[in-house]
Amino acid sequence: MVTEKKMGLFMATMLVTVNMVGTGIFLLPATMATIGTISIYGWIAGTIGAAALAVMFAQLGTVDPQAGGPYAYARETFGRYPGFQTNYVYWSANLVGNVAVATTVVGYLTQFFPALKIPLLATICGVALIWLSVVINLVGPRFVGFITSWSAGIATVVLIVISVVGWAWFDPSIFRASWNPGNLSTLNATMSSAAIALWAFMGIESASVAAAVIENPRRNVPLATMLGLALATFLYISTCVVLMGMVPVDQLKNSEAPFSLAASHVVGTFGALAIALCAILKAGASLIGWTLTISQSAQAAANDGMFPREFGLISGSGVPIWNFIISGMLMSAIIIATASASLNQQFEEVINMAVVLTLLPYLYTSVTYLKAFGLDANRKKAAFAIGVAVIATAYCLGAVAGSDADTVRSAMIFLFLSVPFYAAIRRNDYAKSPTTRHGGA
Repeated sequence: MVTEKKMGLFMATMLVTVNMVGTGIFLLPATMATIGTISIYGWIAGTIGAAALAVMFAQLGTVDPQAGGPYAYARETFGRYPGFQTNYVYWSANLVGNVAVATTVVGYLTQFFPALKIPLLATICGVALIWLSVVINLVGPRFVGFITSWSAGIATVVLIVISVVGWAWFDPSIFRASWNPGNLSTLNATMSSAAIALWAFMGIESASVAAAVIENPRRNVPLATMLGLALATFLYISTCVVLMGMVPVDQLKNSEAPFSLAASHVVGTFGALAIALCAILKAGASLIGWTLTISQSAQAAANDGMFPREFGLISGSGVPIWNFIISGMLMSAIIIATASASLNQQFEEVINMAVVLTLLPYLYTSVTYLKAFGLDANRKKAAFAIGVAVIATAYCLGAVAGSDADTVRSAMIFLFLSVPFYAAIRRNDYAKSPTTRHGGA
């Protein structure tokens, strides 16, 4: 693939920001409002955990920016099966999560096209959005970077304006009155809000995963990771704090569109519709960005013979066409299967399970990071690396501890299913290439 078709630093930074912030930011203030403004402590804890992960991916990117990110690190550190396992859970989790993003876009579109509230039309629209995302990705990564950068950039500017201008309507008395409505202990409130914040920061690895389509990855992957984290952190914390000082917690926690609610208080219906348009742009960019990210992980594994070969086939311009088409078909099938109201709750459970599974690649990356930097002859550098890895591991374990038992059990069952899938793929790989056998398990 020629360099001109790859992403530069700005596009890579926006990819990280888009995948981290995603659509959650538009509902997050309402979620945090159920705990109260004491959730600021949870934001601090979550930011520290996300920063540790960012440092790991950034430093690994300076010495070994491999396509596939966590998948490549797990394969190199632990061997073939853990590498396959990492891609299996990462790809599956984000494939399902991307469907939720498409559904969110449809939800915001209903404010402009009420007919989309009809289940059949909503399903058709969701499938159309997925294939639009696939088509954009088929053009190439630079085009993806262009689309996501501008659409997310516009939405981000609006969010920044809210986080800055909103202080003019910030009422300290509302913020204080909303401090701890549930009378939780400081520890419980911090842990609960930190768990929510942990979900918000997922996607920090996006530049690492997409290293193969980023210009000068040794420089741009680490920079994009850290810059993306800084921008996402600012947006999350500033907007949540501002809205909690503008709208009483009883109203905020029951709102399905907290930003639109705040905007309607200030500038009326026009403001609410403007926020809805902003959400559509942001969610659409996230849909496109995650489609690229999951394809890169699958392509890297396929090239190593640890995922179906079709995911590694590329066109003359270097685009993994079948990778995107198969992913589009699977996401379309998930949308259709979850269109029934009776399946909505099941779909939500699958999303929660997917989030837990995503933590496994982070844990494997922590070990890779320790191996690369924790044994440095310079004691201060080694101590820093160990400290970062411990914080990142605590981040992951805290998220698992904050999940309900049913979700963790379902995630473990899904994880164990990777064994027969791996056996089938390796058997097929050996059958097709009997003379080309890779070492390791």
